[in-house]
Amino acid sequence: MENGNPVAKRKILVTSALPYANSSIHLGHLMEVIQTDIWVRLQKMRGHDCVYVCADDAHGTAIMLSAQAGGITPEEHIDRINREHQADFADFHIDFDNYHSTHSPENQKFSELIFQRLDANGHINRRRITQLFDPEKQMFLADRFIKGRCPKCKAEDQYGDNCESCGSTYSPSDLIDPQSTISGATPVEKESEHLFFALPAFTEFLKKWTRSGTLQSQVANKLDEWLESGLQEWDISRDAPYFGFEIPGHPGKFFYVWLDAPIGYMASFQNLCERSEYDFDDYWKPGSEAELYHFIGKDIVNFHTLFWPAMLKSAEFRTPTAVYVHGFLTVGGKKMSKSRGTFINARTYLDHLNPEYLRYYLAAKMSDGVDDLDLNFEDFVQRVNSDLVGKVVNIASRCAGFINKGFDGQLSAAVTEHALLQEFQDSNETIASLYENREYSKAIREIMALADRANQFINDKQPWVLAKQNPASTEVQDICSTGINLFRLLVIYLKPVLPAMATDAESFLQVPPMQWQDLDSVLTDCAIGKFKPLMTRVEMDKVKAVVEDTRAEVDKLQGPATEAPLALQNGPALGSEIEFPDFAKVDLRIVRIISAEQIDGADKLLKLQLDLGEDETGTAVQRTVFSGIKSAYKPQDLVGKYTVMVANLKPRQMKFGLSQGMILAAGPGGKDIWLLEPDSGAKPGMKVT
Repeated sequence: MENGNPVAKRKILVTSALPYANSSIHLGHLMEVIQTDIWVRLQKMRGHDCVYVCADDAHGTAIMLSAQAGGITPEEHIDRINREHQADFADFHIDFDNYHSTHSPENQKFSELIFQRLDANGHINRRRITQLFDPEKQMFLADRFIKGRCPKCKAEDQYGDNCESCGSTYSPSDLIDPQSTISGATPVEKESEHLFFALPAFTEFLKKWTRSGTLQSQVANKLDEWLESGLQEWDISRDAPYFGFEIPGHPGKFFYVWLDAPIGYMASFQNLCERSEYDFDDYWKPGSEAELYHFIGKDIVNFHTLFWPAMLKSAEFRTPTAVYVHGFLTVGGKKMSKSRGTFINARTYLDHLNPEYLRYYLAAKMSDGVDDLDLNFEDFVQRVNSDLVGKVVNIASRCAGFINKGFDGQLSAAVTEHALLQEFQDSNETIASLYENREYSKAIREIMALADRANQFINDKQPWVLAKQNPASTEVQDICSTGINLFRLLVIYLKPVLPAMATDAESFLQVPPMQWQDLDSVLTDCAIGKFKPLMTRVEMDKVKAVVEDTRAEVDKLQGPATEAPLALQNGPALGSEIEFPDFAKVDLRIVRIISAEQIDGADKLLKLQLDLGEDETGTAVQRTVFSGIKSAYKPQDLVGKYTVMVANLKPRQMKFGLSQGMILAAGPGGKDIWLLEPDSGAKPGMKVT
């Protein structure tokens, strides 16, 4: 029941993208599974039948080569990685209902079945192609296993499909002095027959499907570009030697890893069905009333929103209800990179820090968009300590002592602050809706606003003053009982994000596992336990230990990192400080946005023309700045707004032109970047001090 009304129970199947079984889980993987896990936990708390499955992506040449290098079989290699992955996810409280592997009987069965249906429906074509071949290893080479000199700029050590130096794209056969990265041999050209999925036949279907509400508008817009430029047939076969499933009727040919990877979702669910009462067809047959959701990163959109739905359509299975796409995780404002020492593994983090710190921090910054999310460690420390320790846990720690000492742990027999408690309970649907729509950062802001309200209530009532006068005062009991109830409601709201802290809170409150419907009730005339710290402060030395261990891991694997290990976004090295005279050199000025323009080829930038008022001679001063504010505002909505500018920043020549400064804005990022309105009293050129 919610607000007195029965809630229809939903049948939901949820997946995250499959981690590749060739390396450890890192923070980028964790961002995705944490986002998914929060969503799943919400559904389960609200009483829905929500199943969360995943698996290791366990096929491909890279896994075969890693096993050979380690002197073990591919099966031994992927089994070891699978155990490691499951342990890391479990320690971050990711609650899979089933975690499987694509190298499984279930996946082989569905891969063969889908291929046979595609073939029978005329959607598999066969033709001979020419590829580069390693004569020593006797194997065809994927682009990433070929290096040479760029045919355009002549840069050394470039991969077979694009140049990292000049950005050119080309065919591997165009490389100058190509070499196999596997053996060092010079590749030769060789013909082979390959099998292709007839993706262009599904163009009209995909045009409708991608605009049916299954995708975010940003993703659908990107797919429009591919659909309008013309889809190409998809090569779904690879030649032996290859670790994977051999294609029925085609000896020496194997399914390309990206054909059977998404089928792994079906296989993992089938594996669960074999051990439970779930029925596979209830979720995967055409017209199923069950909901199916995929959470993925933006780098694998084409596989999940073009190839996958087209394959399902031909093979007579249902298509996803929605595919939710997220951006990348950056660290200190930069893309995760092994050479910079910012490729932080899950286990390295777990060796030093509470996993729920990261769960909370990421949730506090996540939105429903595809923009990248940055992990800034100084912000990480401040946000966790301020919000979780300083606000939420602080409520319980302030009130529990008075209840335990003065009233034998017994809460008041009746509620006295009805309006305040009702205010907290009335946020139920708002917060649930924000979680449902993956607007986690907004949900967290709502919850923290309530936490501020609770702390203000306690500050205003000052039970410590009353307790000095009379430790057994019923007024003290009522105030602190209200505080404990406000804390309980906050924990229910946070439980999808902080399941371990919620479990500890349930033990302290002496209540069974809390569900969303428990928001409608309060605790009265019952006992609580002794309070124990539910969350301790993040210590900077432990954050630094994560950084140092990450750097050491990189150095061990590939030599000293070429760049500083973890720099703060637009700032100094982690933990360093600047003197006030240095800060005082920054000239901050109010500016009015005169115009804002889209920039061709820029995903995040807008070109802004800014009004800085007049100089000492009365001459109007204007500046042009390129700003990454596109995610939050349409260009036309910026005109007339005010913001703050670093007016004495040295101009910077960018790809799109000269940027003559930097604008500042507040907010967690993404869609939430806040500027000053025209009626705020700000005037162009005013100095900010």
